[in-house]
Amino acid sequence: MLQNLLYFGGSLLVALALTPLVRRLAFRVGAVDNPNDRKVHARIMPRMGGLAIYLAFVAMVVATQDITGPLMGLLLGGTVIVVLGALDDLLEISPKVKLAGQLVAAGILIYFGVEVESLSNPVQGGTINLNAWYFSIPVTLFWVVGVTNAVNLVDGLDGLAGGVAAIAAGTLGIVALTDLNIVNDNIAAVAFILAGAALGFLKFNFNPARIFMGDSGSLFLGFTLAALGIMGVAKSATIIALFVPILILGIPIFDTLSAIIRRMINGQPIFQADKEHLHHKILASGLSHKQTVLAIYGINLVLSASAILLTMVTTSQSVIILVGLAVLALVGADKLGFFSRKSAKVDVEVRDTKTISG
Repeated sequence: MLQNLLYFGGSLLVALALTPLVRRLAFRVGAVDNPNDRKVHARIMPRMGGLAIYLAFVAMVVATQDITGPLMGLLLGGTVIVVLGALDDLLEISPKVKLAGQLVAAGILIYFGVEVESLSNPVQGGTINLNAWYFSIPVTLFWVVGVTNAVNLVDGLDGLAGGVAAIAAGTLGIVALTDLNIVNDNIAAVAFILAGAALGFLKFNFNPARIFMGDSGSLFLGFTLAALGIMGVAKSATIIALFVPILILGIPIFDTLSAIIRRMINGQPIFQADKEHLHHKILASGLSHKQTVLAIYGINLVLSASAILLTMVTTSQSVIILVGLAVLALVGADKLGFFSRKSAKVDVEVRDTKTISG
């Protein structure tokens, strides 16, 4: 564990050192976010901060880890994602181009052996094998692209996506250390390196932010978390393993699914931007920008602690935990107005409003 903490600390320090340099680079190349009538910042803000997260992550991984096939796939696929995100930060490319790039990056992961080979069967026990390529590949593509965009979608408040990703990465690292079914030793190390890189950047991104991570950051964090979920937790043979990565990434997954369902109920295109995401709802309840972000951190910590607990208890106890969390989620969503056909107007302006595709 001490070694993993050193990896975490090293990645954090590298990100702290690189972020000011990337901030200056963003201004130089024109990767900036201009203020307008729906954004809270009143001055030009640099974005493309995800480049600092990526460089800190890659530097520490290459310096400290044996680059196996799956890890090479993660690094190459992550590079494609960062280039894609940086282009969007600079040029605002179309959602179709971004989706195509994400599929290419996910395909690289699959080529290097990172794919969902089985799913836990919580009804009958055991696992459902996905040996055939026409099962495993679509499931892998769906998971990677879905999580990538889900993390991108929650990047709507200063520090939100970075903090959520840091918590998720740290939790993946802890689960990888505590779950005896996970045999790949460097999964925990890589997860802690990602958490350190995200946390180092967060110093400059928390409200009031001095730099935005942009799509280069949110897409990279989502992609890497999705890949680590497959490489680590999803390899577990335990019955309840399917729910562990879902809980760890519960905030972005819930926000994305609720956005899709909400827009379908209201007869809106699912790619149409709105101000009805979780952070908008909490802001509308009266909390400040910082309080909203901290509240979501708190929810994420509860979900992460529950995910860790699932790896330590029996199946029946796990079911009780999952049912309890589901009830709490439904009650909370109802209180925030997620189930109303026409949600209340949100008067609080936030930094950005994203479509499903980012």
